[in-house]
Amino acid sequence: MGDPLVTLPELIRGVRGARTQAMEQELVQRECARIRGAIRAGDPQAGTTNLTKLLYIHLLGYPAHFGQMECLKLLASPQFHQKRIGYLGAALLLDERQDAHLLLTNSIKNDLAHPSPCVQGLALACLGSLGSAGMCRDLAGEVQRLVRDAPAPVRRKAVACAVHIVRKVPELSDIFVPICDRLLKERSHGLLHGTLLLITEMCERSPDVLNHFRKAVPRVVEMLHNLEVSGYSLEHSIMGVSDPFLQVRVLRLLRVLGQGSEEASEAMNDTLAQVATNTETSHNVGSAVLYETVLTITAVHSAPGLRVLAVNILGRFLLSRDRNIRSVALTSLLRLVHVEQSALQRHRATVLACLRDPDPSIHRRALDLSLALMTGANVRTMTQELLGFLETCPLAMKPPCASGLLLAAERFAPNKRWHIDTMLQVLTMAGSSVPDDAVSRLIQLIVEAGELHPYIVRRLYGALARDISQQPLVQVATWCIGEYGDLLLADSCEEAEPVQVEEGQVLALLERVLQSHLSLPPTRALALTALMKLSTRLPGDIDRIRRIVSVFGSCHDIELQQRAVEYNALFRKYDHLRASVLEKMPLVKAEEEEGAEVVAPGGQKGASSSSTQEEPSQIADLLDLLGGPPAAPLVPAGSDAPVAESLLDLLEDVTTAPPIPPLTVWEGDGLRLDFAFQRPPADPHLLLITASTSRTSPGTASGFLLQAAVPKSLQLELEAPSGTSVPGPDGAPLSQRLRVRNPGQAPLRMRLRVAYTPPAGVPVQETLEINDFPAAAWQ
Repeated sequence: MGDPLVTLPELIRGVRGARTQAMEQELVQRECARIRGAIRAGDPQAGTTNLTKLLYIHLLGYPAHFGQMECLKLLASPQFHQKRIGYLGAALLLDERQDAHLLLTNSIKNDLAHPSPCVQGLALACLGSLGSAGMCRDLAGEVQRLVRDAPAPVRRKAVACAVHIVRKVPELSDIFVPICDRLLKERSHGLLHGTLLLITEMCERSPDVLNHFRKAVPRVVEMLHNLEVSGYSLEHSIMGVSDPFLQVRVLRLLRVLGQGSEEASEAMNDTLAQVATNTETSHNVGSAVLYETVLTITAVHSAPGLRVLAVNILGRFLLSRDRNIRSVALTSLLRLVHVEQSALQRHRATVLACLRDPDPSIHRRALDLSLALMTGANVRTMTQELLGFLETCPLAMKPPCASGLLLAAERFAPNKRWHIDTMLQVLTMAGSSVPDDAVSRLIQLIVEAGELHPYIVRRLYGALARDISQQPLVQVATWCIGEYGDLLLADSCEEAEPVQVEEGQVLALLERVLQSHLSLPPTRALALTALMKLSTRLPGDIDRIRRIVSVFGSCHDIELQQRAVEYNALFRKYDHLRASVLEKMPLVKAEEEEGAEVVAPGGQKGASSSSTQEEPSQIADLLDLLGGPPAAPLVPAGSDAPVAESLLDLLEDVTTAPPIPPLTVWEGDGLRLDFAFQRPPADPHLLLITASTSRTSPGTASGFLLQAAVPKSLQLELEAPSGTSVPGPDGAPLSQRLRVRNPGQAPLRMRLRVAYTPPAGVPVQETLEINDFPAAAWQ
């Protein structure tokens, strides 16, 4: 300990000169031991030097927690240079998780009352970075005083500290509201920037503050207008844009104030249009301001023309050389695709051009946007472009591209033949990258397209003869050949080119699939089954099929061996049953499938193809989610309800069954959906459900729509809702009644689709399934 004091520059040179990690650790441990000894000795002269060395050691990654109390000692020093090092050490060595930081409160309070602005600035910076909720409550009054009365440099730091206080303790927002009203009249850009940030934080956390500052929208809009029309300023202009940081802050505040308020949105429309039109985009500075303008336009209740202008700005961003700007534009357009579909269609060619960008993040976002832009009108051209991308894209992009194409083809296919051709192309190009259910979905589609069977089987036979490496395509082809192989030998296909196919060629092709090392076990199993089916469909040599099947009776694959043994037994012992066992798959009729009754608001039923066609796309989408077409309703549309049910309507409010516990169905994005149940005693098969939708956060959700689907053994009717908007927490919830008739007392299951537009302005759609209804609701 008698060694001379090592200064910070000497310690840095020693660490840099260490040749190995062990030498550096030895040097640091030796110096830490000296610092501990000096702290225990209480040497006041070496305190600052020791703490600076300790902070350097902390930055190297070594433990330095033993210097926390030394920081507190230097904080209390009357000398400014020691106080400054103490605050620096506190910022690095202390945080809210350590109890020692609570000892800072008294020192910070004294320094906030210090006459020196420099000391006040140190205390504000420390409180703004380390202040816990308790410290913020204790010192909020001091910060409020400095925001109101301190000199300009201290006021800027005090406003920044007030932002931290509001984030930690939102209920303290009220004490800063009067001060912010006065600060909005300031001319200092730095002070205005901090004030706007403070107002934004308070408005996001308090509905009362939000309503208060909506009255100040004209003043904030005037501030943005002055920034836009002001000329070049050496102090504030960057790349020809007047104070872009303040413009961005103003735009973000306007975005918060305009959400859910048509009056506030209308007051800012003209200025937003002026900013969007006049801002230059030759530099990143202008692009940043324009991007914030676009976000504000799309978030508030802006005019339709203004929203189209915002989409066009994002379209111009897609032409930028900067990939970051293009990526931001694609992400923003994807959020707007369901709101401004027609405006986005004008930029479809530009979006498709982004698929050729070498940057993986660009063409991934471009793929998502391209799939979202597909409609029934452009599905053919868009599919051709995306098929070209699928053929050349990296392997990692094939699964999302193939999955998106299959879903789009299923949704927008103009006819069955185009749908099947597109799915075959996807299977050919994507190979094993297609979704797991693609094979079964295509087979189901082929079964339903009875008039296209000759065309399909010939096309699949040709594709299989050219390439047997794409396993999903091979599986579909082998199944189809086994099912409809007799059509290959017939001349019943007028749409395909005439190709002479012989029975031996078909059997040889399936045998080739069975023997190929590229074939997966499921593919071989399908090929073996296809051979067995052909034994009843082709009039040729059955002995050849029997020999091929018998070979696999000793196969190492258990599944394939079992199939071969069973098929051999069918040949030997039950040959008289072979034709009936291997009959063609019957066409699946809609009324035989497990379906569901889908009901839209107002009681309209989507239960049969002959029912009313209102809201066809929404009902069809919900049916797609349920995986099948619905069954016919038990009560035909337009027929009179039974007399007993009419009497029940009169009695249901008078006599009720024992109460059923309510159920919270869904909660998210500031919304909550609750179900309340009631079973009238006069009709035990009827369940009345009252769906109440309330909002748990500020703002109004508009365009609320509830759709429901139940299994076909149940009947569902939705009455008209009480409205389409869900007000804030202080408003009345939106209610809607559902009538469920369950004659078989089957377990109640329901699938819901909830669509709404939150205050942010971007439509949201949620799909949820309910399987946990109370037993008393259906038993």
